[in-house]
Amino acid sequence: MSTSLLNQGNSYDTVYNNFEWDIPEEYNIAYDVCDRWVEDKDRVALVYEDAQKKQKIFYFHDIQRYANQLANFFTDLGLKKGDVVTLLLAQDPECAIAHVGCWKAGIISSPCSVLFASDAIKYRLNDCKTKILITDEANYQKVSEIKKDCPNLEHIILTDTSTNVAGNFWKLIEDQSTSFTNVVTKSEDVAWISYTSGTTGMPKGSVQPHRMMLGHMPSLEFIYDFFPKDGDALWSPADWAWMAGLMDILMPGWFHGCKVVATAMKGFDAEDAYRILAQHEVTLALLTPTMLKLMKQVDAPLSKYSLKLRAVLSGGEAVGASLLEWAQKELKLMLHEGFGQTECNVILGNNGNLFPIKAGSLGKPTPGSIVKIINDKGVEQAPGEEGHIACLRPDPVMLLGYLNKPEATKEKFIGDWLITGDLGHMDEEGYFWFHGRADDVITSSGYRIGPSEIEDALIKHKAVQIAAAIGVPDPVRTEIIKAFIILSDGYEDNEELKEELKNFVRQKLAKHEVPKEIEFVKSLPMTTTGKIMRKELRNKELNS
Repeated sequence: MSTSLLNQGNSYDTVYNNFEWDIPEEYNIAYDVCDRWVEDKDRVALVYEDAQKKQKIFYFHDIQRYANQLANFFTDLGLKKGDVVTLLLAQDPECAIAHVGCWKAGIISSPCSVLFASDAIKYRLNDCKTKILITDEANYQKVSEIKKDCPNLEHIILTDTSTNVAGNFWKLIEDQSTSFTNVVTKSEDVAWISYTSGTTGMPKGSVQPHRMMLGHMPSLEFIYDFFPKDGDALWSPADWAWMAGLMDILMPGWFHGCKVVATAMKGFDAEDAYRILAQHEVTLALLTPTMLKLMKQVDAPLSKYSLKLRAVLSGGEAVGASLLEWAQKELKLMLHEGFGQTECNVILGNNGNLFPIKAGSLGKPTPGSIVKIINDKGVEQAPGEEGHIACLRPDPVMLLGYLNKPEATKEKFIGDWLITGDLGHMDEEGYFWFHGRADDVITSSGYRIGPSEIEDALIKHKAVQIAAAIGVPDPVRTEIIKAFIILSDGYEDNEELKEELKNFVRQKLAKHEVPKEIEFVKSLPMTTTGKIMRKELRNKELNS
């Protein structure tokens, strides 16, 4: 059966202008990502590869059975529609099953990254009033330390063991019925709460309705070159605790009945990424620019790995010309940069088969979304003028609001425009260009400078593996540009190289965009989805 929401066309204008939203009043994600595929007993939902590279296959009928059992278990515990279950899990089968089980029962799922320390976990558990936490043995210690400080937390469930106070996931559900009638949910009912990455300020709970699943799909079909196609399989190293992993890979793949690959990768390894892509015949992948920069260090990858990739979504940071050129040359494919955020995911994107990709551009508005550049008063800006990248409501991909933060919700909008917090401009041909986060913008000698262009210039130098640029306080210029650089193998930290890099940037960018300071580092602070946390770098400078 055809599940595509987009009609394929030969031009961007045709695809964009012919699309119309059709959001039903009642909608439950669980049906689309699971139930409608179970009659095909051979349809693979998930291939899970553990830390020892051992594989386990889950079919859609497996996912439904376990999700139904979990929904029945929740019901027996007395959980009601609107209660919250937090999933402190990585790319584990139990994580995917639990999301579906929650939605079936009308329960709100809340993903939480395993990389968080105890205080960060406690903040989220208390903020959303979690009643049940599902995690694993590796993270149980962090949870046990804070349980007494989480008054709403009634049960802890472990996926791989049990304790005197925490039951085992599989033992708890094994005697439950495998049948369950999904709770009737409205499209506007809350499905999950996804916390912002924390790159700017205190994390906020972004409240996501069931209809957001439908809101995602046209954009992803557009960027993934009109998927699904026969044999499509999806993978990303991005943690399922974040929007990128959960809603740009896992659930969109299942929405179309495609195989999704899950891996227990500890940290990102470029060689292992190539192996996974080849071994599992992945056709669609989400890889951040940081991941791609590391993969770029592997020489002649196609001589070692037989890849079936046909589309790669990248974003979160500027992709840049050097990565685009490398992908075309070495991987024989175009990188489709996309733009979105937790609160309004994927509203700009590229599809090289519909229009030429301009290096550095975020592309054009995805079908169904109205995106403009506006000023602080909500007035649309002319082509070439800088302003907020903003999306017009109503749009099914938008959040309902921030949990417990009405003022922050109000501040997210200027009139009916959701402001992303990113600055940019639109050119005469309708392409959008990213200048930087509103709070990442560097103000120096009267110039407003986005860091992405500087970073892209630096990584074109063979000595630079990864770069991050920030503004640091200066009594004369307000701020000066400082670059933090991870060197490529074979290069040493010295003053001569710093001057060489400054001259290199000076040859590519304006004088005021040349870093005044450069520091060579072994690592950079990053979110689990591979975004550089410039705020942490700024805090380090202020406190040094």
